[in-house]
Amino acid sequence: MTRRGLLAAAPGLVRAGSLRSKPHLVLFLADDHGCHDSVVYSGVRDVRTPNLERLAGAGAVFRNTFSGAAICQPSRAILSSGLCSHRNGCIANGRTMTPGIKTLPTYLKELGYRVAHFGKGHYIPPENYRDWEAVKSEIPGANLTADLDTKAVDNWLGLHKDDGQPLCLMVNCHSPHVAWDQPSDYDPAKVTLPPSFIDTPETREVRTRYYADVTKMDHQLGEVYDAVRRHLGGNTLFMTTSDNGAQWPFGKWNLYDAGIRLPMVAVWPGVIQPGSRSDAMLHFSDLLPTWMELAGGKAPSSLDGRSFAPVLLKGAGKHRDEIFASHTADDNGHMNCYPMRALRTARYKYIRNLRPDLAYRTHIDRGVGRDGRQYWDAWRRMAARSAEAATVVRRYHQRPAEELYDVSADPHELKNLAGEKAVAGVMAGFRKRMDRVMGNMNDRGEVFGVPRPLGQGDEKDLLVFST
Repeated sequence: MTRRGLLAAAPGLVRAGSLRSKPHLVLFLADDHGCHDSVVYSGVRDVRTPNLERLAGAGAVFRNTFSGAAICQPSRAILSSGLCSHRNGCIANGRTMTPGIKTLPTYLKELGYRVAHFGKGHYIPPENYRDWEAVKSEIPGANLTADLDTKAVDNWLGLHKDDGQPLCLMVNCHSPHVAWDQPSDYDPAKVTLPPSFIDTPETREVRTRYYADVTKMDHQLGEVYDAVRRHLGGNTLFMTTSDNGAQWPFGKWNLYDAGIRLPMVAVWPGVIQPGSRSDAMLHFSDLLPTWMELAGGKAPSSLDGRSFAPVLLKGAGKHRDEIFASHTADDNGHMNCYPMRALRTARYKYIRNLRPDLAYRTHIDRGVGRDGRQYWDAWRRMAARSAEAATVVRRYHQRPAEELYDVSADPHELKNLAGEKAVAGVMAGFRKRMDRVMGNMNDRGEVFGVPRPLGQGDEKDLLVFST
């Protein structure tokens, strides 16, 4: 860990068991915001996230937080159950968590908390979440789901701040999920594109609209953070992260870091030192046991997650050695059907593509215009006349059986090292550990949805694969 110390001087706050009172617990969860798209993480200064930067200055930035799944319902199920996807049953959008699995609202209610939920849902089935108060906090709009009403959060806090009961809030923002229909004042010529992208005018224009929605998310984050500070006072742990990476090629629905590595910041006055940084590796399944420990409880040993309270309270520099993540499909159609698994250490990322005979297809290349087609079609046209662009499009559609990246030297995972003699021992170790992890989770690598074999596409697909 690179640390300036996560622990403030107050000796009464060094251990969860010795907290003077149960802290309020608040999580602001963005939707589809990747770690590369904020100055707090990437150093890219052309996307404005002033409130995320404000929180980073007031608390700790966790630079290695991973969701375990790069898609909405599974990532939220991991977070709320403390169990990985194949252990909680929610292995795809469209497949619910196994009924009867205990989740965060029930655990925290049993520890004396009033638990409330605001904004976007996607926490299913409802009976697994019966113990949280679903506050009417959605503004109907043209987006895929209703938007977050931050005033409803403020009003609810004003009504319940003096109830004499610790509060646990899950505040779910819709942005920056597509449709990216915010007016944008970003200059297309000045936006930064990841090195994995094809640079076209259409890509830059859409990127400005994504940035505008990131800034909208950041504005809502600031409103909620200010309301929490105004109503709840200092003994409050405020955290913010996202469910998965952004809906761009090699992001959402992938196990590259652009899909599963997420921004996370935590603020707790008098406990977490302002401006601190941590490289400890955290997994979404770890949040539930952490909050339980901070609330004076103890998580069941059957959970996959482990409390990172020592990282928060004592400045511990290490938590996990390795992160597991999975993706299979959406369970309702022909898109996003591509089963893959990943193991991530501090240095390497190993990806096993379980069906390399399939074509990788998502909403980006098969969906309606707002999903990505407005720039993807330009990528296709560029691939027809540029070998470099054709390589990018082919890499998107066609994956090898195994991938290995030195993420410390190659953060955008552009150079696949699998098959190189220098890393043969590393690969052997990953293969063995992956077999063990999948076996322990009863993960049989099933395929569902509508798989699409390589080469069985329209004329454009065949052009790309033959380039």
